[in-house]
Amino acid sequence: MNVLVASGLTDFLHDAVEPQVQADAIGLGAVFALMAVGIGLVFGVLRLINFAYGQLIMAGGFALAYASERGWPVVAGIALCVAVVVVLSLAMERVVFRPLRGQSPASMLVATFAVAFLLQSIALIWFGPLGKNAASLVELNQPMSIGSVEVRKIAVVSLVTAAVALALLLLLLNRTSIGLHMRAAALDFPTARLVGVRANAVSAVAVVLAGLLAAIVAVLLTVQFPTVTPTFALNETIIVLAGVVVGGMNRLLPATLGGFAIGYVSGILGGALPTNQSQYLSTFLFLLVIVVLLLRPEGLFTRGGHAVERV
Repeated sequence: MNVLVASGLTDFLHDAVEPQVQADAIGLGAVFALMAVGIGLVFGVLRLINFAYGQLIMAGGFALAYASERGWPVVAGIALCVAVVVVLSLAMERVVFRPLRGQSPASMLVATFAVAFLLQSIALIWFGPLGKNAASLVELNQPMSIGSVEVRKIAVVSLVTAAVALALLLLLLNRTSIGLHMRAAALDFPTARLVGVRANAVSAVAVVLAGLLAAIVAVLLTVQFPTVTPTFALNETIIVLAGVVVGGMNRLLPATLGGFAIGYVSGILGGALPTNQSQYLSTFLFLLVIVVLLLRPEGLFTRGGHAVERV
């Protein structure tokens, strides 16, 4: 038995360090990092874990599939995706988040669950359980060879986009007046309103920025998985939420690193686990999450203690 376990572990480690597995894992980690940025931003300003974030990505995917089925140019499909996701984000903020902003975190959390299932049900009724296919985007998923490794162009785009989006967002938060207002609201929303911070504007900007990131993720995921169903991006959202908690929810950068880390580990496990054990990927992943939280409950990428600043 011990010999079999040792042999299996050796095979796993050998597969995990394969350049192809590493390249795929880094690409997946970049997509998850982008999702973590959007989730962390909304949490930082509104103190809200938005479980409907995955349904925004799903809506963007259906917009891309709709444009593809009608033969629209790819650029037009991406523009439609951005418009749909941003409009839905603003509607969600205005109809749900803003009226409940003064309520308990539990009430807001339940509201996001309700919105998530509502959007999923609408997609199921409108598009059916089999969903739609964004066939025109498949060409964007072509690989390029770097030595013996095939790196998909979309993985490179994902990595660059995640780094640029995080850098621009940090510049916005640290170098602009609206960023200063967002940071003030994150520290103490009631006091920030008393000194002139426009709460509604800060909330809307945070939600729109998160919506733009969701639209980008929708494009990146739909290129790799062109069949869009009502459950599209649902599993990824749950995993990224766990990654945000593991990284450290109280700060944007640790939350983003947590999203990247859990995406990277998920890619490693998916590439290294034997085919007959791939269904256990989520089990292994969340076991690791539990271990990390037991050892570092304040977050894996925090500097120790509980951070006060939220964004």
